[in-house]
Amino acid sequence: MDLVRHLRYFTVVAEELHFGNAAIRLGMAQPPLSQRIKRLEEELGVRLFDRSARQVRLTEAGRLLLGEAREIVARVDRLHDLLRQGEGSVLKIGVPPDLAAAVIAALVAGFRESNPDVRLAPAEIWTADQVTALAEGAIDVGLVRHPVSAPALSFGQILVQPYGVLLAADDPLADTGEVHLADLAGRDLLMPPREGEPGLRAETLAACRRHGYVPAQVHQGAGLGLVMAGAAVAFGPRTESPGLVWRPLLGSPIASRVSTAWRTAATERSAEKSAEVADFTAVAVRTLKESAGMIDEAAAPARRVSRRPGMLA
Repeated sequence: MDLVRHLRYFTVVAEELHFGNAAIRLGMAQPPLSQRIKRLEEELGVRLFDRSARQVRLTEAGRLLLGEAREIVARVDRLHDLLRQGEGSVLKIGVPPDLAAAVIAALVAGFRESNPDVRLAPAEIWTADQVTALAEGAIDVGLVRHPVSAPALSFGQILVQPYGVLLAADDPLADTGEVHLADLAGRDLLMPPREGEPGLRAETLAACRRHGYVPAQVHQGAGLGLVMAGAAVAFGPRTESPGLVWRPLLGSPIASRVSTAWRTAATERSAEKSAEVADFTAVAVRTLKESAGMIDEAAAPARRVSRRPGMLA
């Protein structure tokens, strides 16, 4: 268990005395926050809050812990600030683990051109974990996939990347020009983890059902080994790799919507850091268009329900 992170959660709940308000302030959903407070209580062997349907109150143990927790969190934050000062300006960013390496390299190179004195430190983190990391200050800005619910965050321009289907090279559908989602019936589907990309996962599976494809089984992961082995298919941008074939989906029913995200509370960042976040956002929009083929959301074609010949309306 990351004790400092859990103590940070505890201090916010103790200040708000309301799990819903604390979750909004932390930029996360309420159920995971409640689970983490319960985990902290189990780790310490005490009850920190008295919970009822009408109110949340600190227990005596909670009151004793609060001052110490604040000091521990403050000391860790000061230590991080000190280390960052020692190594110069660093902008910590979160990127999806399945973002192409060439795109990440282009992001780093593009940002270096406009900010040669700032080191970009990318971390591969799924959207849900980026939301938490942004709330905690573990990263400064992220590339997240929508839909994402995080009231404490601000978002940059949303870009859209239509997805096709990745198949094993010997899959019978590899010989077709376009694939209808219903043609994937009976095949397993490989997707990012449920906990990491809940919004994208829900939207994608809903679109699959609307178009007649209910995966036999949904696997979780970022690697494409299962696809190469013919054990599953996956959705993603056009890519070339030995053993894999990419085919467009008829009607473009599956897409990824991406934007930068950062914590709204500007008072917690220096003007210099805010400027770096703004610069990275501008670089990200340009790079994702040029290197990843993404387009403005307003210019994206409407995803339509496409029917194969013979399908009933």
